[in-house]
Amino acid sequence: MNKGQKVVPVQEAVGLILAHDITEVRPGEFKGRAFKKGHIVTEQDIEHLLRLGKEHLYLLEIADDELHENDAALLMANALTNNQAGGVSFEPEPKEGKITLIAGRDGLFKVNKDALMAFNMLGEVMCATLHTNTVVAKGQTVGGVRTIPLLVKKALIDMALNAVINQDGHHQPALSVLAVRAPKAGVVITGSEVYTGKIQDSFLPVVRKKINRFNGVIIGQYFAPDDETFIAERLMELAHQGADLLITTGGLSVDPDDVTSSAIARLPVTDVFYGTAVLPGAMFLIAYMKRPGSDDTIPILCMPACGMYHKITVFDLLLPRVLAGEHIDRRALAEMGHGGLCMNCKECRYPVCPFGK
Repeated sequence: MNKGQKVVPVQEAVGLILAHDITEVRPGEFKGRAFKKGHIVTEQDIEHLLRLGKEHLYLLEIADDELHENDAALLMANALTNNQAGGVSFEPEPKEGKITLIAGRDGLFKVNKDALMAFNMLGEVMCATLHTNTVVAKGQTVGGVRTIPLLVKKALIDMALNAVINQDGHHQPALSVLAVRAPKAGVVITGSEVYTGKIQDSFLPVVRKKINRFNGVIIGQYFAPDDETFIAERLMELAHQGADLLITTGGLSVDPDDVTSSAIARLPVTDVFYGTAVLPGAMFLIAYMKRPGSDDTIPILCMPACGMYHKITVFDLLLPRVLAGEHIDRRALAEMGHGGLCMNCKECRYPVCPFGK
């Protein structure tokens, strides 16, 4: 059969697809849609349609090389989520050809942007999502997928499914929600003025609030003067105490008393990246040091002074990514330049804003 629309007697319509909505009017009771476009007519529908005065219907035929939008949507949703293996789930029944994708757990929503682009470039299929690296809660909507036409060629759907499979053939979810671990953080507050009690520290409450957001705990904290050896020793102590995340505050500018980066260099670090394409947070430093007695590494996040004054900085953008197990490198920091400018709104509504996206 060829794709197309034709007029069919109601009694011969079973198994065919409605090409348009059919309205029902019951005076004083109801006026609305009795059957929606795309509905597949069943034997039980015939009597109802006749009561509505429908003796003939405009119907669509599905050719052997075509798929109905609902069937295509299920195939695409499964491909995009790798059969829900990556923490993104969906209801098994499409609604008007669309499937809503939802977070299957609390965590960090990730999008393979290249795969999504290849998928959407096909034209007759679409998937819209939240931004990658969005922190989401279980049950939250993260995307939607559907075909544009009611009927779509099977060959096109095959192309759509292939678009979200890695080139090496290893299928990773194009859309996923990564679990975010609850950190055991060790914190070193730097600055001789705080260490000597000349001024009161304002950093620790800020850091505690950010760690609490992910159900983490601070297992130990130290105040340190502007002494790189002292700072490095305190960080090592915290690592030996079982910290799986190290945080320092301050000491990252060009002032000769700012020695945090020198202190980090004294540790058994494997990677160090200083500077980001984000404002606020350009002087942020991230490093990874060998865990004592292990081949594993501990991330070190060094918060610049802006973290004390700005509600959201690069620290907030990177913390969930680190806790989700992502290894942040220079490329990752450079990519953040697009969308990395905070607009300093009078009323901060983050994360409902473009910062970091």
